Amino acid sequence: MITFLNWLLGVPLAILLLPVLVLFVQVLLAGLPVRASAPARRPRPRVAVLVPAHNESSIITATLDSLRPQLLEGDRLLVVADNCSDDTAATARAAGAEVVERSNDQQRGKGYALDFGARHLASDAPDVLIIVDADCQVSEGFIERLAIQCMDSGRPTQALDLMRAPAGSGLKVQIAEFAWCVKNKARPLGWARLGLPCQLMGTGMAFVWRDLPLITLASGHIVEDLKMGLDFCRGGKPPLFCPDALVTSYFPRSDEGLTTQRTRWEHGHLGVILGDAPKLLGESIARGNFNLLAMTLDLLVPPLALLTLLLGAAFTLSWLVFFLF
Repeated sequence: MITFLNWLLGVPLAILLLPVLVLFVQVLLAGLPVRASAPARRPRPRVAVLVPAHNESSIITATLDSLRPQLLEGDRLLVVADNCSDDTAATARAAGAEVVERSNDQQRGKGYALDFGARHLASDAPDVLIIVDADCQVSEGFIERLAIQCMDSGRPTQALDLMRAPAGSGLKVQIAEFAWCVKNKARPLGWARLGLPCQLMGTGMAFVWRDLPLITLASGHIVEDLKMGLDFCRGGKPPLFCPDALVTSYFPRSDEGLTTQRTRWEHGHLGVILGDAPKLLGESIARGNFNLLAMTLDLLVPPLALLTLLLGAAFTLSWLVFFLF
């Protein structure tokens, strides 16, 4: 009986130990001191900034205002007004952006908007394509730092993507802000200290234009950014983390909006873990692709709230079995 219970508890606890160890190593390494990198002192490549937007007329002007001062002659700022029912397109044009409109009820999702925008840019292709969501603000020097690191490395490059709690937010949103910082700052920074790649985060992403054929942009996948990063890694282009370039946005103010957003992210992440992680582990080991293995191990760390719940359940169950048997 005891032997059976040892196996019954030991196997799931051993599985749970793996993401805990990955998270521990990442956060530990992220806390180590690091020397600040010297600013780039060379011409940056020509860029196109692609902004997918769906009914974002109330906030897109602020996003474009943060991007436009960083553009140089020959750069392009393109907004894809995707299945919009408001005046996003007119607002973006008034803010000085190039705008294309897309309407397709069958193919809905950010991936299709990105593909539509990339096809429009192809006639006058840039050296580097940067993707920024329509509800984001970028830091000073964002485009320069991101584009130069992307071009110099020849790899997809991910900026530091942080979400802020709006002023006066409750404890739940402040906890979500902390969890987001752990996920998008501490964890990729820890992996970067070992020279390992990071996941793509959906906004603040830069790609060398000639590498775009390695992936399929047109996708309705709920977490298309995760899929794109893994596909690039399979193609020999593991994404690189660039913490010196910052892009920020805010959590929704309403509980309904916050719940919807969180549900979409968490369900998408868990779907990739359950559906793709075993295959990715086998593929990375069989091919000796240690960058893909590192990205897969990072992928296995579930959202912090779920991981805490699982650890609490394992702790309680272990003590219960100890007292009973």
